[in-house]
Amino acid sequence: MSHPSDPTPSSTVPATPAPAPDEKSASAKATGVVALAIMCSRVLGLVRELIFAALFAPGLRDCFTVAFRTPNMLRDLFAEGALSTAFVTVFSQKLKTEGDDSAWRLAHRILSLSVVFMSFVSLAGVLLAPLIVRLLAGGWKTEAWKIPFTVQLAQIMYPFILLVSLAALVMGILNSKRVYGVPAMASSFFNIVSIVGGAGIGWLLDPTFGTKAMIGFSIGTLLGGLAQLGVQLPALWKLGYRFRFSRDWSDPGVKRILQLMWPAVIAGSAVQVNVLLNTIFASHLELKDGPVSWLNYAFRLMQLPLGVFGVAVATVTLPVLSRVATEGITDKFRSVLGAGNRLVLFLTLPSAVGLFVLAEPIISLLYERGKFTHYETLATAAALKWYAVGLIFYACIKVIQPAFTAIDRRFIPMYVALGSIALNAGLNSLFVFHFHFGHEYLALSTAVIAATNFALLYFMMTKIAGGLEGGKLLGTLARLIPAVALLGLVAWGGNHWVLNGWSSFGLVRRALMLGLVLMLAGGTYFSAAGVLKVEEAAQFLNILKRKARR
Repeated sequence: MSHPSDPTPSSTVPATPAPAPDEKSASAKATGVVALAIMCSRVLGLVRELIFAALFAPGLRDCFTVAFRTPNMLRDLFAEGALSTAFVTVFSQKLKTEGDDSAWRLAHRILSLSVVFMSFVSLAGVLLAPLIVRLLAGGWKTEAWKIPFTVQLAQIMYPFILLVSLAALVMGILNSKRVYGVPAMASSFFNIVSIVGGAGIGWLLDPTFGTKAMIGFSIGTLLGGLAQLGVQLPALWKLGYRFRFSRDWSDPGVKRILQLMWPAVIAGSAVQVNVLLNTIFASHLELKDGPVSWLNYAFRLMQLPLGVFGVAVATVTLPVLSRVATEGITDKFRSVLGAGNRLVLFLTLPSAVGLFVLAEPIISLLYERGKFTHYETLATAAALKWYAVGLIFYACIKVIQPAFTAIDRRFIPMYVALGSIALNAGLNSLFVFHFHFGHEYLALSTAVIAATNFALLYFMMTKIAGGLEGGKLLGTLARLIPAVALLGLVAWGGNHWVLNGWSSFGLVRRALMLGLVLMLAGGTYFSAAGVLKVEEAAQFLNILKRKARR
């Protein structure tokens, strides 16, 4: 497993058997558990979006999307992004070098600090909501009702950031102690409670699902955040952890987390700030009702394979990288990171091609009912195609970016992120104000930025680490190209012949026929990868076989 620039192969790190189950990036047990749990969460999240799209008109959907944009972005950046990454890095290293007692004391301090700080952030969000909404939706000046209503929704949902920040820290503790299933399932409880609570409260407030019902969905979102935290607490208690409030925030461990965190906030902001920019620019499009939610639905669909594969591999890889990094940049470090990149590529490449080719029937099957029209299907599918292009790069960023934090090179992703944000703003301005293109070009610019971001990060890490087994990565890619080409051909043929007459199909027939095309395309890909002796295909099949035996 050597990179071309590496003079000697890493023969000390064989592919099989792995040196230890906790030191392989795609451990069959850990990655399988996390992937399954995240799959449940993503599917429930999709169900939430489907219900939402069917019940509410495009204008109301746009209001909710803008209102939730900043709390959701803060969650991704602080709670489930920089804070979680920095905490897991330091907490894992403390567990290895100083033991449980020292790690628990660090947990007391950082949880206490988070309660105080995120409470202030939540309060500030409530007070500044009028200003924030006007910044995000400046193009809605002619829509007199939308901005005040969006402000009201945002003020209800801002405390969400406090709840999910604590939930992410608890998740970090559990992952570092090799407990993966419960924290990965926590977001499923968020979706369940937000669906049941939101729809229930919304119906009580307004059975016709107008503006008052949207307030009910906002309350349901807040209750979902509480459920995401609460469901993890029994597992934390079982590990022996008992929270004690601590104001010792000058502790070296806390300082270390904060030092790692603030550059990671900026580094991790690239995707989220670019999505935020898409929202801002979408409000300035000529069409006012729809583009914001179409982009959001397309992005959410792209996140399904991203969460199942990219986040699952990254979740298992980060604690391992953090422990391995205590010994410096070794062959083991390069092997873990290289294997993670290859597995993500193997899993997300077919997902990206499938979403691109079958975007329209997928959106139609999932969303086209109630107040969601065929016109909206076409508009959402146009955005999904370009987001799918960026899927592979988003997933690889999930694996490689935290590695810079693990080896204390945290400023490199920060500079790359700042550059990508500036480039995205420039592209969006060009597309919207100069060429007057539609919303799908905002999705295209996001995909371009993701590709640029990953290319720069990979190049930098290769230079720092002395190689990331790039030869193996190129070999895997070379074998996957024929396999994914066959997948694309089968998907295209299925779309044109098997799905011919789609508009006349009923819901059940649509689901069965689309499912058949997806199975044929996926089966073709995995079969071809097996014939071409792609190592990751065998590894993935072993995961499935082990799960089937249980």
